[in-house]
Amino acid sequence: MNEIRLPAEWEPQDAILIAFPSVQSDWLNYWDKIVPCYQNIIQIISSYQPLLIVCDDEQELRTHLHGINLDNISIYQTPINDTWARDFGAITVEHDKSFLIYDFMFNGWGLKFAADKDNLINTHLWEKGIFLASQKIIPDLVLEGGSIESDGNGTVLTTTHCMLSPNRNPHLSKEEIEQKLIQLFGLKRVLWLHSGHLMGDDTDAHIDTVARFCDENTIAYVQCTDRNEVHYVDLKKMEMELQEMRTMAGQPYNLLPLPMAEPVFAPDDNRRLPATYANFLILNEVVLMPTYQSALDSVALEQLQKAFPNKKVIGVDCSALILQHGSLHCITMQFPKGSINLNQSSHS
Repeated sequence: MNEIRLPAEWEPQDAILIAFPSVQSDWLNYWDKIVPCYQNIIQIISSYQPLLIVCDDEQELRTHLHGINLDNISIYQTPINDTWARDFGAITVEHDKSFLIYDFMFNGWGLKFAADKDNLINTHLWEKGIFLASQKIIPDLVLEGGSIESDGNGTVLTTTHCMLSPNRNPHLSKEEIEQKLIQLFGLKRVLWLHSGHLMGDDTDAHIDTVARFCDENTIAYVQCTDRNEVHYVDLKKMEMELQEMRTMAGQPYNLLPLPMAEPVFAPDDNRRLPATYANFLILNEVVLMPTYQSALDSVALEQLQKAFPNKKVIGVDCSALILQHGSLHCITMQFPKGSINLNQSSHS
């Protein structure tokens, strides 16, 4: 299956997908905070490359886009449950000089939340002619985009905590899941992390919250140095696992520690939220890193910049996004160059 390849996020992209919050969703409680947050994200992404926005009410969305240049923005009205495009969004793979669209089953991170509408978004976009792919395939696997990291060269990094959680694919063993990943993505190997989980994370430890490929040989990861921090033991174990991993050439990875974000707590029940600097988004020209109105933001930005010498790393305030237990990477999905029909006019 070597003709199949899962591109890395740093490879050239056509567009980014996001879903604008619905007033029907849990975002209603934080509406005055989340709308400005999304306006900022929309403005930043669309100033660098095309942005596809799905929403359940195009007219209402347009009222929020006043003052934003819409030249790089396409809007598609379709029913949505929530905003986590990383997890319901189509995953694009190269296949024989064309592309395949994988529309994995999304079950709300193991039946925790309703996902019936989100599960149909890729079908709606496919029917509108947005994807330049030879096929849209629904693999027999529950999988979210945030649970896998590709180096573009046959390696996927993931976590056992999420991928083997009993509420996703309980009928499959670790070996069977690994085999499916290898076949679907044309992989040479799967690297499994057994540790690395943030409090308040509804995803059961998505890899994109704790460890990320920045290039084939570099992994940025969340490092905890405070022995009194509740995450210390688990993240120390994860760090040791990463130190043991080897590149395809048999060398240790270049490991780039990102600071553990300062604790952020939910305003209603004071529960710890999964704030993380690892949830960054790589674009064609820049890297967008989530910030949380914290003194550590600048430290993290400086650190992450080391991994991307040819791209500027820009901070994006995600203190509103984290209120619903996600961050910047979680709400976005990138599409590789040549895989999206950018001539599609914006329409419902």
